[in-house]
Amino acid sequence: MNAKILNILLWIAVTFWLVMMLNSLTTSDQIEARNLSYSQFLQELSSGAVQEVTIQDETIKGMRSDGSRFETYDPGDPGLVGDLLKNNVIIRAKPPEQPSVFMQLVAAWLPFIVLAGIWIWFMRRSSGGGAGGLFNFGKSRARQHAEGEVRVTLRDVAGVEEAKEEVGELVDFLRNPQKFSNLGGRIPRGVLMVGPPGTGKTLLARAIAGEAKVPFFSISGSDFVEMFVGVGASRVRDLFEQAKKSAPCIIFIDEIDAVGRKRGAGLGGGHDEREQTLNQLLVEMDGFTGNEGVIVIAATNRADVLDPALLRPGRFDRQVVVGLPDLAGRAAILEVHMRKVPIAEDVDARTIARGTPGFSGADLANLVNEAALFAARSGREDVDMEMFEKAKDKIMMGAERRSIVMSESEKKLTAYHEAGHAIVGRVVPEHDPVHKVSIIPRGRALGVTLFLPERDRYSMSKRQLESQISSLFGGRLAEEMIFGPEQVTTGASNDIERATDIARNMVTRFGLSDSMGPLAYAEDEGEVFLGRSVTQQRQVSPETALAIDQSVRDIIDRNYQRTKQILDDHLDKLHTMAEALLTYETIGKDQIDDIMAGRPMRVPDEHGGGRPTTKSDGGSGATQGEGAPGQPPIAIGGV
Repeated sequence: MNAKILNILLWIAVTFWLVMMLNSLTTSDQIEARNLSYSQFLQELSSGAVQEVTIQDETIKGMRSDGSRFETYDPGDPGLVGDLLKNNVIIRAKPPEQPSVFMQLVAAWLPFIVLAGIWIWFMRRSSGGGAGGLFNFGKSRARQHAEGEVRVTLRDVAGVEEAKEEVGELVDFLRNPQKFSNLGGRIPRGVLMVGPPGTGKTLLARAIAGEAKVPFFSISGSDFVEMFVGVGASRVRDLFEQAKKSAPCIIFIDEIDAVGRKRGAGLGGGHDEREQTLNQLLVEMDGFTGNEGVIVIAATNRADVLDPALLRPGRFDRQVVVGLPDLAGRAAILEVHMRKVPIAEDVDARTIARGTPGFSGADLANLVNEAALFAARSGREDVDMEMFEKAKDKIMMGAERRSIVMSESEKKLTAYHEAGHAIVGRVVPEHDPVHKVSIIPRGRALGVTLFLPERDRYSMSKRQLESQISSLFGGRLAEEMIFGPEQVTTGASNDIERATDIARNMVTRFGLSDSMGPLAYAEDEGEVFLGRSVTQQRQVSPETALAIDQSVRDIIDRNYQRTKQILDDHLDKLHTMAEALLTYETIGKDQIDDIMAGRPMRVPDEHGGGRPTTKSDGGSGATQGEGAPGQPPIAIGGV
């Protein structure tokens, strides 16, 4: 049974025993007396049946002439003594009964004992329980993996080959430190792994420990700080003391930005608990006391907010970028995860990887798992390519919501909306190819237009960004042209928002505006602390802000007019594609090619293509959004 439950039951038993003991001492069971009402007692007294009485406190106990005992309540009758003497009754009086010294102590201290027990139980819970839990606030909460306990090796890590090479020499040092010390070399004391979520930073750290077969301490950055002042710094000291005893070893701190943010940014100043924890971490990593053989590995996706003192050489000597995998990396990651499921012969990891640009390692693991779940629901014994296509559609576009019953007018509006996105995206230059268009409700969207990049993209040109803006307005303009300005819906709100964001970033961040020039006008959005945000000054004058707004408006208007012209020129194809969507609900690249070429359209199958580089969020027919430099853009959809 759980130790906490046993502690609760023990305190309940002790309290119950004390109460029962108190009751047993205050209750006399030596005399079996018959209880009388006071009126019955007076009747027996007047009839001469009472021989003697004992009066104590508010109780009258007595004996009758026949030797039987009785007991009654004394209401304080002033004439009682006279009646007793009149009837020749022997009267005995006793002083009020005093409890024993033991009972007095119990009555005085029992509430304090119970409260102390409850307080100790809560403190043990907050400090993790166990022996001496009350005094373990300052003890490290890191989980220690003994030598050989971590079974993950570098062979289990794929898609981050450069990062594996960077940290590979840590394994050599932990296995043979003499090899480096003989040449005067010093192994890095700390390695900071930076990258988007789900790229394998934690897995890589575990693989280093498993490969080197050394003790491994893992802890989250948020585990250092508690509600009590000084606990975080104490836990840092205790963690490094334990690590020194187990050296050579690895300390892994996940999400180090929880305690490693820049100092002096909060309202607490130098007395802030988080800053005290960071100060202690800085001292332990490179202070007067040496930590030979202790390597600190930390992971974060917010390296920009870390304190500069934490990033200097001597502390985190290296920053290893664990980025999104490329085509070969995605194929390797898929092969690692496919080992755990039965795969059909028609499954090709490289084909799946080609259709998943922008996927992280965690996304690919989820893709394999979803495909296995689809296969299990279908009663299959293995996972084939069809299951992977269904899983990819679910992840990229959301789960189908066929329970939604759309009216014919809503379906028609959705079909023209999505067809507008697809046609404009197909015509504008340097736009990602249209892969699939659907008016089946998925997730929060009533329709989806999916664009699949032909290759991994790490930067975007001005022409590509403006093409995205044009395709985003394709849905709204299609609605306006077919149904009239009065019938335009609110579904294009997300399209407008994303197009505006792209245009504003072109002006303020990317320097792609002819009128504003190559200057950065965007304010720094990385600082999230109140202490600095309240003192930030605007970087632009009111006149410049007005010029920025006008430049953004010029970009929007230019692409809005281009979109309108494209739809005017391809109005017949817009009608044809909308009719195809109303008939088949989903069409793919082959059908779109036939429509745009003016050929008879082939009947679509149920399979679709690859991954957009973003997800739909319920906007009415959203298309593609801005991709941050270094990452592919994202395709979305929905009405």
